Amino acid sequence: MRWPPNKAWTSTSKREGYRHFEVKSFGGKGKDRWLNLFPVNNQKINIRVSFKEINNSSKWTNGWIQLPEDEDCHQ
Repeated sequence: MRWPPNKAWTSTSKREGYRHFEVKSFGGKGKDRWLNLFPVNNQKINIRVSFKEINNSSKWTNGWIQLPEDEDCHQ
């Protein structure tokens, strides 16, 4: 995955009640790279994710993917 990271991400499971996130900031070097993300529906929430985790396709997808119709995009 390239650095700096892409701006939009979708979590494969809800985080803080949300799945669509944007990158607020990022930093670190080498194995210590990280991203601060916020849900697109609530910029008050902030989560930190390692660059290694964001590259795990079983946890994150680059960009925003369409959620199933029966899944609420709000908490």
